[in-house]
Amino acid sequence: MIIINADDLGRNKISTDNSLICFKNNRITSASAMVFMADSQRAAELALENGLNTGLHLNFTLKFDGDSISSKLLERQQCIVSFLRRSKYRPIFYNPFLKRDFEYVYNAQYEDYVRLYNKIPSHIDGHHHMHLCTNMIIDRLISEGSKVRRSFTFSAGEKMFLNRFYRNIVDSLLKSRYTCTDLFFSFSQNQSTERLLYIVMLAKYQIVEVMVHPERKKEFECLMSNEYFNLISLVQTGNYGML
Repeated sequence: MIIINADDLGRNKISTDNSLICFKNNRITSASAMVFMADSQRAAELALENGLNTGLHLNFTLKFDGDSISSKLLERQQCIVSFLRRSKYRPIFYNPFLKRDFEYVYNAQYEDYVRLYNKIPSHIDGHHHMHLCTNMIIDRLISEGSKVRRSFTFSAGEKMFLNRFYRNIVDSLLKSRYTCTDLFFSFSQNQSTERLLYIVMLAKYQIVEVMVHPERKKEFECLMSNEYFNLISLVQTGNYGML
């Protein structure tokens, strides 16, 4: 089975609208929704109206820009943003001084998702994949048994050994606590016909998630193409709710 998940639902109007267009035309099967953002409220209303399966897209790196956000939440999120964005390596280091901030900001986002969608999220992932930062993993903020996005799947030779080794450790921890797909790919890095066919063939025997960003013009055009649609039609499609 292949899950084609659109990230950033609710981030802004174009992210929401393009995701809904893709869903209505059977180009995606689910989406990850951001809360406390400019289009979060409207995105939730449209997703519920159209029956779009959604999860929570945790945001620890992009400033909340929605309406009526408490100063306390903004302040705590900014502390996390400043830490994580200081270096690309910061997410792998545990910051004990941000323990309460991560907990507060995570819970606030989870609760706002439930308020907007009137249900718990189908799955949980993160903007820039920060749901996998060390603070989130060490402190086990996501409830055990949840459906959580794993790290990227790479073949031997695609990344440095230490990179693959670290990802394997993270994935082992995730699989011991949560329900994850077997494989995970980024659409932006696999848009060629050959790569998409390879991923589709994997999905005949394993559960594969492909992350897409419909707000990006090139990705949106590819998602709406007949060639892409014909490829994904070769295999069963689904969403996290089916795991």
